[in-house]
Amino acid sequence: MNTSENGNQLFPIFLKLREFTTLVVGGGAVGLEKVEALVKNDPQARITLVAPNIKPELQALARLHPITLYHRRFSENDLQGVRMVILATDSRELHESVLVHAHRRQLLVNVADTPDLCDFYLGSTVKKGDLKIGISTNGKSPTLAKRFREILEEILPDETQSLLDNLKSIRDQLHTSFTEKVKKLDQVTASLRPNDHSA
Repeated sequence: MNTSENGNQLFPIFLKLREFTTLVVGGGAVGLEKVEALVKNDPQARITLVAPNIKPELQALARLHPITLYHRRFSENDLQGVRMVILATDSRELHESVLVHAHRRQLLVNVADTPDLCDFYLGSTVKKGDLKIGISTNGKSPTLAKRFREILEEILPDETQSLLDNLKSIRDQLHTSFTEKVKKLDQVTASLRPNDHSA
C-alpha cells in the first residue's frame, strides 16, 4: 500500500508519561532535545537516560524532574522495566542493535532522524491549558510541523481553558443519553465553526 496515495496513516495517541518509564539512549544535543520534549509535555515524565557523556543541560534537567542518569554505555539490562525507548545517538549500528533487543521485549522505539527504524514519531504539540493538539508530517518534515505548531499557538485564544471548563460543566449537568449529550454540545460549540461565506 502506497502511503503517499493514502495520506498519513499513523494512529495518534496521548501517553501518560508519568505512568511508566521511558528510556533515552544518548546524552548529546539530540538526547537533550528529546528529553526536553518529554518534560515539556509532562514535567513528571519518568525518564531513564543512558550515555557515556551527558550534557550539563541534561544534568540540570535531572535535578528538576524525575530523570535518572547513567554515565555509561547502553546495556541490554537498561530495557528492563521500561515501556518506550528513544534512541538519540549518532550511531546507526547501535540503534539497530538496541532496536533488536527492544523488539524482543515488544517495546516501542523511536530513532531520532531515522524514520525507517521508528515504530512511532515524536510530532510537534500545541498546548493551551487542557487542550493539546498533536501534529505529524508522517516523519517527512519536522520543520513544517514546528512551523504549524507556532501558527496554532498564535491563533488559539488565551480563553481556551475557560471554554473547556465551561463545556465540561455543561456536559456534567446533562443527564441524558450519550447521543443527546453530543447533540447538545454540538449546538453549544457551533459558534466556534468558521462562518460559511459560500452563499
